[in-house]
Amino acid sequence: MSADAAEPKRGALAALAIFLERRALVMLALGFASGLPNLLIFDTLSLWLREAGLSLKVISIFALATLSYSLKFLWAPLIDRTQVPVLTRLLGHRRSWMIVLQVLLMLGLWLISGTDPAINLGAMAAFAALVAFVSATQDIVIDAWRIEAAEVEKQGAMAAAYQWGYRIAMIVAGAAPLLLAEAYGWSASYAVMAGLMLFGVLGVLGAPREKAHAIRPIHAEGVPSRPALEIPEWIGRLAVFALGALLLGSGLAADASMLSALLSAQGANGAADAVRGAWEMKPEGVYVQLLAVAVGLAIIVLAICPIPGVRTRPGVYLFAALGDPLRDFLARYRGVAALILALICLYRLSDFVLNIMNPFYADLGFTKVEIAEARKVFGVVMTVIGVGMGGFLVARLGMMRALVIGAFAGPISNLAFGWLAIQGPQLWALFVAIGIDNVAGGVAGTCLIAYMSSLTTAGFTATQYALFSSLYALPGKLVASQSGRIVEGSAASADAGGAIAGLKGLFAGLPPEAFAGAMAKSGVTPAALGAGYLVFFLYSSLVGVAAIILAFMVAARERDRAKADKP
Repeated sequence: MSADAAEPKRGALAALAIFLERRALVMLALGFASGLPNLLIFDTLSLWLREAGLSLKVISIFALATLSYSLKFLWAPLIDRTQVPVLTRLLGHRRSWMIVLQVLLMLGLWLISGTDPAINLGAMAAFAALVAFVSATQDIVIDAWRIEAAEVEKQGAMAAAYQWGYRIAMIVAGAAPLLLAEAYGWSASYAVMAGLMLFGVLGVLGAPREKAHAIRPIHAEGVPSRPALEIPEWIGRLAVFALGALLLGSGLAADASMLSALLSAQGANGAADAVRGAWEMKPEGVYVQLLAVAVGLAIIVLAICPIPGVRTRPGVYLFAALGDPLRDFLARYRGVAALILALICLYRLSDFVLNIMNPFYADLGFTKVEIAEARKVFGVVMTVIGVGMGGFLVARLGMMRALVIGAFAGPISNLAFGWLAIQGPQLWALFVAIGIDNVAGGVAGTCLIAYMSSLTTAGFTATQYALFSSLYALPGKLVASQSGRIVEGSAASADAGGAIAGLKGLFAGLPPEAFAGAMAKSGVTPAALGAGYLVFFLYSSLVGVAAIILAFMVAARERDRAKADKP
């Protein structure tokens, strides 16, 4: 698939009609099946473990299961290339995989329901890891089916429907298990959740078959089979591959627990403590984590690359599995591939830096109840609206036009928070700012998902999309780590009479509860802390300008390429 900059506009009714198509309705069920196990493992389960008497340190280890979602692109090639016996012929490549994975998810949740963490914590951890791995793999397959089952111009509506189903699942998985556990116990609660995965099964059975799936051949002609030499090479390559994945995952998850545990198992307790300390340093630890990501990727590349001058089957197969999808993308988008990858990385950056919003609301003087009502109730509704608007824009205006509009969403919404800082603890202003931000985030997220979907090609759909979706959040890790420092550094500069001291006048008339704890928490005056937040939101908007520029550049290149392809 490819995004066509010259694609025609659709009428408004025709664009809305896409949401009522069978495939879009199926995506609601598949989105639900994707979101349900995610929250059950990474959020709700922690309450069960806490009630079982486990320490917060032990509970936090379960969060490492999120590594499956960060590293899913590493095994996505297996999904692209491997068929399910019997089922693939009956259901198609993607649907057969979805059925198998959903059955495994039901089994995993049922096994969790029958395990007492206070007695058998190891089994609970193993079952949680199983569910996380299978759930991440299911996401790979659902994304691939979504892309292969609909045309490019319908990807916005498909992405919107998926996100709606996902959010419904998040609400269900966040509330229903707690209510059921209160009445019948945690075991019964998770058993019911296992049964709810049947909605995903029904979605698969009701889904139209995707277009004929092409399994790309691996050209190993002329490479003799030498099992005696290949087995040690496979073992060595996979061991190096696993080491790279461990480093990569530890960096992406910002958690070195598994890495330090491995070092401790080898008797290197000093090295284990040093690694753990490096990861936890503030704020330098984030640079160590990013270094681990870079080194991990380099080790993975080393593990899959052929031996220079020597063609062996392990080298040919591994490089074809992970290298060919990237090489295919670079070949199809020659001359613009670097711009596209940069756009993917930076498109949501202005949103990722907003990792201090709850402290901001609290510093501004809002109560916990007000924050919860605005973010968790009103905010969810506005996100749902924004997601739908994003899907409509893709269908109505075309991929590239919608992508450019979505690039403006993040910077503009961040300016709304700067305006909120000046307004003070006005509840109506909080709702306005959160409404703008959530609508804008829904639009931008849907446009980006649709665009990344359009970049994939038959045979490599799962691998390429998994790679794009893992890539786009990476730069936010570095920038977001500096958010608090920017606020407090700017506030201190304002108090010291620096260049931004004049901004303090904007906060002179705020009520006493606005930034009331500024002196105790940050050592600055309330007006200076307000100025610090305002500078931060202006900075976060400027960060998004790069994505706007890149979006225009990519759109222009796509338009030129479309013209060149015309006879």
